[in-house]
Order: sequence, then C-alpha cells, then structure tokens
Amino acid sequence: MGELYRGMDKAALDAAYNNAAAVRNSAEIVTDWQARSDRLRAAHAPTMDMRYGPAERNRLDHFPGDPSRALLVFIHGGYWQARAKEVFAFLAAGPMAHGIGVTLVGYTLAPQIRLDGIVAEIRAALDFIAVKYPRIVLCGWSAGGHLTAMAMPHPAVKAGLAISGIYDLEPMRLSYINDKLRLDEPEQKRNSPMLLAAMKKPLVVAYGKSELPELQRQSEDYAKLAKAKPLGLERHDHFTILEELASPGGALTREVLGLA
Repeated sequence: MGELYRGMDKAALDAAYNNAAAVRNSAEIVTDWQARSDRLRAAHAPTMDMRYGPAERNRLDHFPGDPSRALLVFIHGGYWQARAKEVFAFLAAGPMAHGIGVTLVGYTLAPQIRLDGIVAEIRAALDFIAVKYPRIVLCGWSAGGHLTAMAMPHPAVKAGLAISGIYDLEPMRLSYINDKLRLDEPEQKRNSPMLLAAMKKPLVVAYGKSELPELQRQSEDYAKLAKAKPLGLERHDHFTILEELASPGGALTREVLGLA
C-alpha cells in the first residue's frame, strides 16, 4: 500500500500509534493502576459514580479537596474506545496530598457513539461540575489529552494539562484506530485541536521523551501552535508518565499546583 501519512503506509502508521505494543509491559502497568485505583475508590465510596447525564457511562468519581482551591478534572484515555475512569483513580493521590480535589469523568466509548458525541459528553460533564466548582483545571491523558484540548473553551476551565495527547486526528482516521472510531474527514477536522483556534488560557502539553516519535511530535507541534508550555519528561513512556501525577512530588503534580 502506498503512502498514507507523513511517508508512512498503513502498517507503519498503525505501528506509529500503537502505544500498547510499544510498551511491552503495558498490560502489567494497567493491572497495577487498577489495583491502586480500587483501593482509593473504596476509601471514597460515597462520592463515586455520580451521574451527570443519561448514558450508562455518564458518571463521575469525586475525591474531595479544599473547596477554596481549583478542582482538577481528569479525562481518561484509551483511543476513545477503551478503558474507564475506574482504572485511573490512583492518579488522585498526588493532587489530593496537596489539598486539591479531583474528579474523574466517564464517557461513552466508540463505536457506541461518534467522536462528536464524546466531545459533547465531556462538555456536559463540565457543565454539571461547574455548578459546584466554577474553577476547573482540566487534565487528560492520551485520548483524554485530546478531549482536554477540545474542552479548554468551557468557561469554567481556567487552565489545562494535556498529557501524551493526540491533536491532529488525520492519522487516527487513516489507521487501525478508525475501525471503531469511524471518523470521516469533516468530523476529523472539527475535532482536531491543531486546526482550531488556540485558547488564551494557561495550558501545559506534557509527553514522555521515551514515547513513540509520532506522539512526541504531536505534542511538540500542538504546544507551539497553542502557545502552551511544552513539557517533555525524560525516561518516561506513554504509561509511566502518569506516575508523575500519581506522586505527591511528581513533575505533573507540580504543574497542577502551579495551574491551580
């Protein structure tokens, strides 16, 4: 097959965005995340699974903090078609150690819903959260990094931290990821932060220096376009980078504290 994107054919493009294949122990890492998250969710059972919309996954997990501080709202990844908020509760430990409350957002996955619908669900979740928390620092990882960039215009969002995100969706439309995402070209363009006007709000675009080259390039290109702070973290891949948010002294936790 001929060139599809930036000199890559279909096989090369698929490999360029296959984070799980690139990190050989990714399954073990996610299993550990789940165990840590289960413990933290069990300790905060009364504020888990709060509903913000009508769909099954329109739910929030809330970990309370100092109500006078901004709230960190986290959007999970999984290429818009996998994973769940329940896997990522372990991340709340870092910000909570400093009194920052954390809310994790669940959303409907492709192919049950189109990307336009996922973006709309995130905005609906922010509407719901903003009634009680009008100052939000929005954060997301991987597909959640993309959704963070898309939701930055929300009036309650005062700042953002996008981690290892996708900001140009053309390679998503042309690769294996589109088997479930089903993007057409107009929807791809509507939802590509690289093609949208930059928001004049503080934004940090973080990525691991050991991530796949395409992920690093996307983050660097988007940070430049959005006039955001680029943050490349040494010795971190697509998965280990989240330890910098889960840790009270982590580099991403420090960024949250600065944004909040």
